[in-house]
Amino acid sequence: MNYKIVRLNTSAKSDITSSVLIIYTGGTLGMAYDDSGALVPFNFGQILEKVPSLTQMNIAITVISFPEPIDSSNVNMQHWVDMAYIIFENYDSYDGFVILHGTDTMAYSASMLSYMLQGLSKPVIFTGAQLPISAMRSDARENLMTSLEIATAKANGKPIVPEVCIFFNHMLLRGNRSKKVQSVHFDAFESENYPALAESGIVIDYNYAAIKPFEEGVKLRYSNKLDNHVVVVKLFPGITAPVLDACLAIEGLRGVVLETFGSGNSPSEPWFLDILEKAVKRGLIILNVSQCNGGRVIQGRYQTSKDLLRIGILSGGDITTEAAVTKLMFLLGNESSDAQIRRKLVMPIAGEMSLTGFA
Repeated sequence: MNYKIVRLNTSAKSDITSSVLIIYTGGTLGMAYDDSGALVPFNFGQILEKVPSLTQMNIAITVISFPEPIDSSNVNMQHWVDMAYIIFENYDSYDGFVILHGTDTMAYSASMLSYMLQGLSKPVIFTGAQLPISAMRSDARENLMTSLEIATAKANGKPIVPEVCIFFNHMLLRGNRSKKVQSVHFDAFESENYPALAESGIVIDYNYAAIKPFEEGVKLRYSNKLDNHVVVVKLFPGITAPVLDACLAIEGLRGVVLETFGSGNSPSEPWFLDILEKAVKRGLIILNVSQCNGGRVIQGRYQTSKDLLRIGILSGGDITTEAAVTKLMFLLGNESSDAQIRRKLVMPIAGEMSLTGFA
């Protein structure tokens, strides 16, 4: 991919205290109104004209832009590979990384990069905006500037937040614990099953107990093998056998994220359990996650989920659907045996679920 690289002249060289690489993929933050009033991507090399206060941050900023900005609804596996590779390739040259991304699939991308970048010891902050940066009431400036500050924040010479996060509307959230919940308000993201890592106000108040500890001397490992032979099946009252059977009989399908009710409950009709059991016996890997924001699967808590446990459905604990489907893609691409995939699906590999989640 032919990336566009721009180094911003943010301040006098003697004033520079840290460096950040911004990866601009697209999204509302990078849009501006043209003369006709239509929203179009603007040249990110002109970001200082939109946010002149960046020159006061004493940060050396380099921007790498995708050749063509993408709407996040079009994000695919290759885009994840590109984002992760840019970070891996430039890892030693910057103190932190900020990824500008559309909000619709930001939680998916943040989750996937948390798996692809194992051994990460520097901040990778996803952010975006609900309004374009040229809008009068835009949230873009605050989100961008605070993300840059977090990406360079250190304590005792070590990064404060050495993990993949989402910063939005004053809140810093673990990326693979986040979910988009709003499309018309500024508080677009929530992390119901894990506390916020920081909250910005007059100062940035870090929740050190919730942040992944810095690991000294760990080498970054980059994995680019992904497998999207997966499907998300959301249960609903009235689902029929032909519908479920058709979903699980997709040619080449290897994994399923099954969105169940409440704490992992599902219909108990014989036909329903029979279809699932046959799919498991065929080698299909099925992970049970809750449809609820803040839900937690506890298979066997109620009679309606005991049979799922019996037939070999895996419990996703308190993982989100976004983190579950990307984790499944990652493990299917990187593990050589189904036994290893099944083992790692029910345990945290990047802080995406609680230790108590796998039951």
